[in-house]
Amino acid sequence: MDNLRLRFSKTGRAVYISHLDLMRTMQRAFLRAGLQLKYSEGFNPHAQISFALPLSVGMASYCELMDFKLNDYISLAQIPLRLKKVLPEGISVLEVYEREQKFKNIKWLDVDGSFEYDERSASDILPELMDFFSRDSIVIQKKTKSGMGEADIAESIRSITFDEGDGRIRLKAIISAQDPTLNPELLVSALKQLSPQLAPDFAIFTRTQIYDSEMNVFR
Repeated sequence: MDNLRLRFSKTGRAVYISHLDLMRTMQRAFLRAGLQLKYSEGFNPHAQISFALPLSVGMASYCELMDFKLNDYISLAQIPLRLKKVLPEGISVLEVYEREQKFKNIKWLDVDGSFEYDERSASDILPELMDFFSRDSIVIQKKTKSGMGEADIAESIRSITFDEGDGRIRLKAIISAQDPTLNPELLVSALKQLSPQLAPDFAIFTRTQIYDSEMNVFR
């Protein structure tokens, strides 16, 4: 069975599993579930699995995707049932379906976030925070493959909104997933570099949905 896609969530303690460890975890889970992954041929065979948009350690997600192939036919409905019995706490299978698009067609990412301030009032910071991210240009220093360089992250933010509640600031944003990639942690980095008085003492982000260039839910 080829061209299958697994959608899963990664929450709780599982957010601290690195990408490499996640690959190993998934391969072991398929083995324990009695699902034989297809392997490549040659001197160094490896499981034919691939992940979309590797997730940063510490970040939660409800829209992780993994493509895989199986040696034998099995009902798609059975795959989640088997995996749920063997996956570790915090990794939950949401659905398995036949792949519709290639990962290269992913463009936008829906992200929820929370900014917390220890000694500053979130309600006082909110208006300035909204003004900061309404700028036409937000140029920051970021790591690139060739070292440190400048990037205008405003071009990678399709939309961003903030509201205050429970002493914290909540954000919802649609940001570029690739070409270019905007890690949501760069939103905090931008504040630290350009307006440190607005930077939160603690920030957490969660991926909630993935879209293609036309803002259709990516399948």
